[in-house]
Amino acid sequence: MKSNDWLHGFRHSSPYINAHRGRTVVLTLSGDAIAHNNLINIIHDIALLSSLGVRLVVAFGARPQIQSRLDTMGLESVFHQGLRVTPQEQLLPALEAIGALRAHLESQLSMGLVNSPMHNARIRVSSGNYVTAKPVGVLDGIDFHHTGKVRRVDVAGIEKLLELGHIVLLPPLGYSPTGDVFNLSYEDVGSQVAAALKAEKLIMFTDNQGLPDDSGELIRELTARQASQLMAAGKVKGHDGDLLSAACDACVKGVRRAHIISHAQDGALLEELFTRDGAGTLVSGDHYEQIRQARVEDIGGILSLIQPLEEKGILVRRSREMLETEIGCYVVAERDGTVVGCAALHHYPEEGAGELSCFAVDQAYRRAGRGDEILAMVEKLARSQGIRRLFALTTQTEHWFRERGFQTSSVSELPGPKLASYNVERRSKVFVKPLGQ
Repeated sequence: MKSNDWLHGFRHSSPYINAHRGRTVVLTLSGDAIAHNNLINIIHDIALLSSLGVRLVVAFGARPQIQSRLDTMGLESVFHQGLRVTPQEQLLPALEAIGALRAHLESQLSMGLVNSPMHNARIRVSSGNYVTAKPVGVLDGIDFHHTGKVRRVDVAGIEKLLELGHIVLLPPLGYSPTGDVFNLSYEDVGSQVAAALKAEKLIMFTDNQGLPDDSGELIRELTARQASQLMAAGKVKGHDGDLLSAACDACVKGVRRAHIISHAQDGALLEELFTRDGAGTLVSGDHYEQIRQARVEDIGGILSLIQPLEEKGILVRRSREMLETEIGCYVVAERDGTVVGCAALHHYPEEGAGELSCFAVDQAYRRAGRGDEILAMVEKLARSQGIRRLFALTTQTEHWFRERGFQTSSVSELPGPKLASYNVERRSKVFVKPLGQ
């Protein structure tokens, strides 16, 4: 490791620090995560996030701890549809296990030893009856008794604490207007609270790096629709399925992104939040969520992206002034505040044609399909503008366009204004793609 690697990383984390300051992030910690040796590092990272101005809500579970108490008492556990059945005689042991974990987490977040990451942290932790619950009831003939699900979240109460800089700690418990207490799924608590608060992110810890695909490789990104299809096909089951279902539910209800990361990997939380590629699996709500119309503030990012390609002669040079004039023609692919792809669509209405130009994708994302997503967005915009054919000029990416339905054309087929400005010295090839309406 080079001595200045930390400096490079720290400097490049600043856009993410600015992006997350003042935003609400909901974390979920399973009982297994709390029992793991890496918990202390997660606590340190939570303290760091709090000191950077991130508004934090932590929902925790207690399944193994509850199970241990029930085993000690000789009480049999019953599960159905992934939920623990909580009869009256098992409610008190469950409450004791949850209460002990709450006290443990509060004590860990209260540390302030000299020469430790928690020194001078002065974290205030608040908890309470912020989740109203209702009983699961009877499913498939099985009475779940004191097992419940989230009915309502006291958003105003939680928001007041977050405004004061408190970390809000939520146990897997809910309360009813009748005075009953219910044992809840912590995934349900985290997902519903994140949605109710309109949180920026929901981050869930698991024992794996994230979600694996059929070959065991980490799935880096999923849309909520893709995730639902995986679950419907039975490819994600068990606890992974519970986490993915909670992530999808949160995204559908307005949470921008949900992340599934490892509780065993030191620094996974920081890596997920403060690096471009993260450490686990990202679930987003909409396929085109990160591809949008460009704004003036994107010009710096576009210039950084296209300048290396201009220097290689792949793209025609464009000045900042030109970009400012034409910014309304551009779309960008954004990843955590960073422009990772761009393209421009210039309309020639008299000929019903549109030019795809200044098409660039960060090298790290070319295999992730960003280019195809940008092209799909441009084609969608072109159709909405009545463009019947899309053309592109290129010197080095002929095969990429041909593989996507573009056909070789001649320079003489260019729209009049474009033909007049055609650079003969570059000898760019012309490709055209008809667009169905």
